[in-house]
Amino acid sequence: MPAFLNWLLRLLPTNPICMRLVQGGSKRLRHMYIRAGYLAVMIVVLLFVLLQGTGAGTLSMRALASAGANMFQGVSYLQVGLICLLTPVFMAGAIAQEANPRTWDILLTTPLNSMQIVLGNLFGRLFFILALLFSTLPLFAVTQYFGGVPGDSILSSYAIAGSSSLLVAAIAVTLSVTRTAGRRAVFIFYISVVMYLFITYAIDIQLQKPAAIGTTAVLTTVMTPVNPFLALKVLLDSNNYMAHDFTGLDALWITRKWMSQPISTFCWLSFWLSMILIVFSTVRLRVIGAKVGTIPWYRKLLGLGAKGSQERPARSVGHNPVAWRESTARGKTLSAILARWTFVAIGVAVALTIVGLYHVGTWDHKNLQLAIASVVSAELVIIGLAALNMSATSVSREREEGTLDIILTTPIQPGPYIRGKLSGLIQYLVPMMLVPILTLAIVGMYLWFDGFGRAGGVTFSASIANSTDTIDLKPILPEAVFGLMIMLPAFIAFCVMVGLHWSIKSKGTIGSVIIAVGLVLAIVGLISLCAIPAGANLSYPGSWIVTLSPINLVFANIYPNETIASALKGGLPLARINLLIGTALSALIYGIIVYAMHANMKRTFMMTVRRLAGAN
Repeated sequence: MPAFLNWLLRLLPTNPICMRLVQGGSKRLRHMYIRAGYLAVMIVVLLFVLLQGTGAGTLSMRALASAGANMFQGVSYLQVGLICLLTPVFMAGAIAQEANPRTWDILLTTPLNSMQIVLGNLFGRLFFILALLFSTLPLFAVTQYFGGVPGDSILSSYAIAGSSSLLVAAIAVTLSVTRTAGRRAVFIFYISVVMYLFITYAIDIQLQKPAAIGTTAVLTTVMTPVNPFLALKVLLDSNNYMAHDFTGLDALWITRKWMSQPISTFCWLSFWLSMILIVFSTVRLRVIGAKVGTIPWYRKLLGLGAKGSQERPARSVGHNPVAWRESTARGKTLSAILARWTFVAIGVAVALTIVGLYHVGTWDHKNLQLAIASVVSAELVIIGLAALNMSATSVSREREEGTLDIILTTPIQPGPYIRGKLSGLIQYLVPMMLVPILTLAIVGMYLWFDGFGRAGGVTFSASIANSTDTIDLKPILPEAVFGLMIMLPAFIAFCVMVGLHWSIKSKGTIGSVIIAVGLVLAIVGLISLCAIPAGANLSYPGSWIVTLSPINLVFANIYPNETIASALKGGLPLARINLLIGTALSALIYGIIVYAMHANMKRTFMMTVRRLAGAN
C-alpha cells in the first residue's frame, strides 16, 4: 500500500485509537442502555405530542399536518437538548485521560503522529453521539407521513445537532491534550456547557426587538447563531422568531450572514471553531508533559504548597474523619476554592444587578420574574449536578486510587462511613446552596419594603390561568425564600445519596456519574411533568405535588397564577399556606427516602465492596 494512502487511512477509517474506542464502547452494556433510553425518551415524547394534537373527531388532513409539525418541533428540541447533555458525558473519558499521564506517555511512543492521535480520540468518542443522532432518523421520517414538515427542515435540525456535538467534542479533546483538565474538570466542563446555553438564551431574551409595530413576533439577535436552541427556534418558529431581512439595505457581509442566516452561521461557526481546536491540539500534543514536578506561582501565592508535600499544619478533624475529609480536605485545592466562591460571588452580584435594573425601571414585572426564574433555576441545576458529581465519584474514586482498601482496614464502620460522606458533602455544598436562597432573599426583602419607593410600585394585576379572574401579586411570593430553605437541603441530600449508592456499586467514576445523573434527571423530569397538570387542576393537593421538585417550587412562588391556578380559587393567603405545607411534606418525604437508602446501603456495603474488590 502506498505510504500516503496508508497515512490518510490512519487519520480516521483505520485509526487504531478510533477503532479501539468504537469496538470497546459498542460492547458495553452501559452504552446499550444509553442508546435504548435515548430512543425510548424520543418515542415517548413523539407519542405524547401526537396524542395531544389529534383528539377525537379532529382527524382531518389539516389536523394531521398540524400534529406532524408539533411532533417534529417537540422531538427536534428534545434531540438538541439530549445531544448537548450527552456529548459531555461521552467525551468525559477524553478529559479524564489527563488524570493518568501514563496514558499519554504510551501514546506518544507509538508510530502514530499527533494528528492521528487527536482525530482518533475525537471521532472515536464522537461516533457514539452521531450514532444516537442518526438512530432517530426513522422517527423524523414518521412525521413526513402526517405532512406539514419539509424535508429540508429535518436536515437542518440534524445539522444543528451534529454541529453542536462536534464543537463540544473538540473542546473536550483540547482540554485533554493541553492537560488543563482532569477528573474534577469533567464536571466543570459539563456545567460550563449548561451555563453557556442558559446565559446566551437569557441575553437573547433581553436583546429581542419587535419585528414590526403591533406584532408579537421578534427579530433574531447577535446571540442567535451562537446557541443551538436559538438557531433551532428560527427553524421551527420562524413566524414568531424572525431572521432579519436586509433586502435593499446596505450592510456588511458578516452582518447579513450573522443576522439573516443564523442557522447556516451556527453550523459553519461550529465547524471552523472545531477545526481550529483540532489544529491547535495537534500542534500542542508533543509538549504535553513539559511542565512536570514544578510548583505553579499561584499555588505559592495562596500558600497551597506543592502537591504531595510531606508536611502541613495540623487540622481539627472532628468526630467523623470521613465527614471532615469530604467537607474540608476536598476544598483545599485552588480550583475548588475558586470554583465555589466565584459561584457565590457571581450569584450575589447577579441578584443585586437584577434588583437594580428593576428599581430604575429598565425592567418591568415580567422581566423581573423571568430573570429570577432563569437565574435561580440555573443555580439549582448547577448545585444538583455538583452534588451528584461529587457523591457519585466519592467512593468509586477511592476504589480506583486504591485508598478504599486502606479505609476499610480502620475501625470505621459502614454506617458512620456513609453518614460521614453524606454530611461532609452537604457541608461542602452549603455555600453553593446559599446562593439561590440569597437571591430570593434579596429580591424578597426589596419587595417587602415595596421597592423603596420604586416608581409604579411592585404590585401588578395577573390573570389566573383557565379563568377570567385576576389577582394582585408581587413578582415573587414573600415566603419563597423560606420554602427553598426547607426544601433544598433535603433534595440535595437525596441527590447525594443517589450518587453514593451508584458510587458504591460502580467500578469507575465515569459510570457512576452517568447513572446517577440520568436517574435523578428522569425522576425530577417525571415529577415536573406530573406537577404541571396537578397544580392547575387539583387545588391544594396539586400545590403540594408541585413542591416535590425544587424548580417547580420556584416557579410556583414566581408564577402562582399559572402554576397553582386551582389553589388560588380559595384565595391567595390559603394558597400560600398550602405551598409551605407542601414544602414541609416534600422535605419530609426526601428525608425518609434518604434514611431508607442509608439503612439499605449500610446493610449491603461490605458485600458490594467485597464483590468489586480489586476493580479499577
